[in-house]
Amino acid sequence: MCEQTKKESMAKIETINQIQGFEPSQFAIKLADLSENGEERMRLPVMTQLAWFRLKFPMGKISVEVSPSGELFVARARVYADYKDADNCFLAEATASRGKCEQKPSVSPREWAQTAAIGIALRNAGFGLQFAIAGDDFEEIAPDELGADNADAQTTQDEEYTVAEEKKEETAELTLEERYKRALGIPCPITKYKGKTLGDLIVADPGALKWLATKYSKEDGVRAAAKAICDYSLQSAA
Repeated sequence: MCEQTKKESMAKIETINQIQGFEPSQFAIKLADLSENGEERMRLPVMTQLAWFRLKFPMGKISVEVSPSGELFVARARVYADYKDADNCFLAEATASRGKCEQKPSVSPREWAQTAAIGIALRNAGFGLQFAIAGDDFEEIAPDELGADNADAQTTQDEEYTVAEEKKEETAELTLEERYKRALGIPCPITKYKGKTLGDLIVADPGALKWLATKYSKEDGVRAAAKAICDYSLQSAA
């Protein structure tokens, strides 16, 4: 393939799931896996992937199933363009297994597996950095995910998709005001308010915003974002 043709092909790839006015690469961060070499890669935080997915498919859904397997939790995530789609009509799916990690004692292996599976599934559906920025290569030696060596099973190429890293990026390093500002633009998942953001609910329906902050059950970051808006509003009113 000549260089010009390659550039044209890469340019096409970059338009996958393109949203006017939204440039996902601006949210890319460096994350290091937990393997011995500590390799750093540019990745999109899962929260950013989820927001991008909602912009592209407001009526979409992400289903996650988690089951224990020995000392590991195995999660399977599926991405759907529409919440009405049949179970087998998904855009992409992925699995991830995680166990207790000594370096991250506060991390729930169940949530860790869920986060990893969702991030990989979204990337498989085209909500990643595509090939132009990061690329997707594989480890030379695949980890043993059946439990023979649990330590190795936790050091796959997608190790950076950890709850700990997400919390560090989305919570620990951000002030409440910063989380509030970021949360304002997240699409509202309530069908009644299709096309609106969580920020719009502050005026349109504060009750719905409170419900999202306390009762919303999907693992897509909306609940945490709604809570940030509510907490900031209460702090400002105090």
